[in-house]
Amino acid sequence: MDIEVRQRLERYFEFAELGTNWRTEILAGVTTFVTMAYIIFVNPSILHEAGMPFAGVVAATCLSAGLGSILMGTLARYPIALAPGMGLNAYFTYVVVKGMGIPWQVALGAVFLSGLLFLVLTLGGVIRQVVRSIPTELYSSIAAGIGLLLALIGFRNSGIIVASPSTTVAMGNLREPHTLLAVAGLIGIAALLAWGVKGAMLIGILGTTALGAVFGLLEWKPQMYRFSDIASTSFQLDLPHALELGFIEIVFVFFFIDLFDNVGTLVAVGKKARLFDEANRIPRISRILVTDSTATMVGALAGTSTVVNYIESAAGVVAGGRSGVSSIVSGLLFLVALFVAPVFGVIPAAATAPALIIVGCLMISHISEIDWSDTALAVPAFLTMTAIPLTFSIANGIAFGFTAYTLLKILRGEFRKVNWLVYVLTALFIARFLYLGSE
Repeated sequence: MDIEVRQRLERYFEFAELGTNWRTEILAGVTTFVTMAYIIFVNPSILHEAGMPFAGVVAATCLSAGLGSILMGTLARYPIALAPGMGLNAYFTYVVVKGMGIPWQVALGAVFLSGLLFLVLTLGGVIRQVVRSIPTELYSSIAAGIGLLLALIGFRNSGIIVASPSTTVAMGNLREPHTLLAVAGLIGIAALLAWGVKGAMLIGILGTTALGAVFGLLEWKPQMYRFSDIASTSFQLDLPHALELGFIEIVFVFFFIDLFDNVGTLVAVGKKARLFDEANRIPRISRILVTDSTATMVGALAGTSTVVNYIESAAGVVAGGRSGVSSIVSGLLFLVALFVAPVFGVIPAAATAPALIIVGCLMISHISEIDWSDTALAVPAFLTMTAIPLTFSIANGIAFGFTAYTLLKILRGEFRKVNWLVYVLTALFIARFLYLGSE
């Protein structure tokens, strides 16, 4: 790379201000990608149950994640990777398509319209005001709650925790080979971090994968995927019929969950990466929101459900990622995966699960920023950070905390101190609870 070009790029990505460098950012980007590469096959598996062609969704997943992450890195300059969201793909398949009997082409049209609504409201400044209306006291609890969610996912994927009909969750079989492999990975990553080894996350994931290969614990089923497979899902969305469904029942739900899942992830990753400004606000917030809404529309056109910011980006932040370069690296790797997807499928859950547990451990530190002596702040914060993992939804956690915050302010006679938009959002959250309760 030409020295002058390199210096310009370093100034654009604010390397000096963020205290980062090329090696660190590239390593962080690879770490984020490896941690979330599971989506390349998990997303198609879920959408395939809606009748969508598996190979086409693989290509659409890689393309939307690649372009979305690159756009995030270049336009918004944040270390946040994007991909089709877990939870939203399940809502797409099991509620909209299978539950309501709506063709997947129409459901894709609804996803596109939700992204368009997101973009219009972003350009109009509405979404920015929504984000700014979130009480700063809840920022730390959102970050901690997402940390707990990541840890829960890691414990579940590793087999350390399993479902139990009598106690909800229980200890898994620690003698099971894949669980033992995950435990070894957890100890290895923790030890590397304790020694201050740079790249501890990536080294731990790859080392655990290699250990699994030695003991014959990897499952690799080579299958060729071609970019041309995307033709089976691309531009198949049915917008006219999606408009007939109305915004409230489907489009608004896609939009609502997408908005607050993204806000939660943004807050959590921004807190961990120390990217908030002195006023505790997120710089370039509009660019981030434009990126997300654009990625969702591109994803719908390519043939996949809603594209969101990924909480696994926190693994890259822990690895040192601070600028958009790490997102660009993750995005480029997703594009490469278009042609060699089976290679990344070899990385087992037992290798990535320990990384998620460690990231959760590091993110829980934000609870120290909460004023636990003030009940009006402590209760909403506690509800937020516990509801996120226990309901398996960032949006639900924010809704619980937001609603509790508003109600306690009113009951304490401080209703004049609450932003008018907070009241509007609280009303929407309550309406959402009533809607979900009627399901």
